[in-house]
Amino acid sequence: MPRMTLDPDIAAAAGERPAPPEVRVGVVSPMLAPAVRALQVAPEQLQFVGDTAYNLEQTRLDPNSEAMAVLAGERVVGFYRLDFSVEAIAGRALGEPSVGLRAYAIDRREQGRGYGTAAMRACIEDLRRRHPQRRLLALTVNVRNQAAIAVYLKAGFYDTGELYHGGSAGPQHLMLYRLAAAPSPSPTATAP
Repeated sequence: MPRMTLDPDIAAAAGERPAPPEVRVGVVSPMLAPAVRALQVAPEQLQFVGDTAYNLEQTRLDPNSEAMAVLAGERVVGFYRLDFSVEAIAGRALGEPSVGLRAYAIDRREQGRGYGTAAMRACIEDLRRRHPQRRLLALTVNVRNQAAIAVYLKAGFYDTGELYHGGSAGPQHLMLYRLAAAPSPSPTATAP
């Protein structure tokens, strides 16, 4: 059965909450860049994710990074950076083809609507589709950033128990998400 959506104004007048728009992710294009630059986080979150406009510029300058927009319907509601030099995230190699997640942020005006968790699911599906050779998604999250830790755990990340001490805001948990199983070794045929 097709899903029926109400016009937001009609839904509000009827006292109903409209269904949230579909959340998806996409590479930041020149058309999306101004909306990404305009994203803001709460002042207390800046120490954890930094300024989005600055992060977008850093991504542009780094050939091993990819800027990603989080979209709810057609609106940009968030941003993150994929870093294909995972050693910069984890402080070490992870032993499997990996990608790092940096500067994950949902605009402060859009927080509390489920976009963070939905965007994480969309990020994982996007990585599986566009980068199937990657086995792990790695991130570090400040030990004091309980809201972010909850989102990552809910999305299926696990805490390795390691602390990364390279962050400017203090120690960070190293968290991983298994994108795909490591390939099984091929059985070797034995001659009779």
